[in-house]
Amino acid sequence: MDSATYLRRVLPSLISGFVTGGSLIVAIGAQNAYVLRQGLVRHHVAAVVAICALSDVVLIAAGVSGIGAVIDRAGWVVDVVRWLGVAFLLWYAAGSLRRAFRSESLQADGAVAPSTEPRGTVLGRAVALTWLNPHVYLDTVLLVGSIAATHSALPDQPIDGRWLFGLGAMLASIVWFSGLGFGARALAPVFARPRAWQLLELLIGATMVLIALKLALG
Repeated sequence: MDSATYLRRVLPSLISGFVTGGSLIVAIGAQNAYVLRQGLVRHHVAAVVAICALSDVVLIAAGVSGIGAVIDRAGWVVDVVRWLGVAFLLWYAAGSLRRAFRSESLQADGAVAPSTEPRGTVLGRAVALTWLNPHVYLDTVLLVGSIAATHSALPDQPIDGRWLFGLGAMLASIVWFSGLGFGARALAPVFARPRAWQLLELLIGATMVLIALKLALG
């Protein structure tokens, strides 16, 4: 099989997965807001991006492999995660709102004065914002898994279409989080002004509260 024929057979499912995964992840949410903030302060950016991207890879793989069907039948698991997520989001929102009323600004070297959080705290928060969000199971596992199932292997397809779709969705997550985390530094001059930084913290806090309310109300 020549390379052109090979690409024609694998690209449709791969591109479909990339577009679907991208459309699900780009929406403003708690996880994206946190990655953006860490990118702006340039504090453990690579580790935060890696946690978010690798978490998506694991969840997408679970969905493609069929674990989503198990989660769908165990509704109580999603309910438990939902209320844990509500509590965590409200706690994090309170922290963002407190920071919004402090006289912090983004310095020219990319560090926030005067706060510097321990690596474990930063990474733990990234894990919590990812895994305590029930939508990650509904969207990334159930939805992506269900759509991937429609891309079953074809007789002339060298790789199972489900995994090509999943690979595309994984690539979308890796590209998005990398761009959001490492690309945020381009906005550093804007956030050198205390007012801009305060507005970002207010926006993050409000986003967390709205997501928590949406989760609590079902």
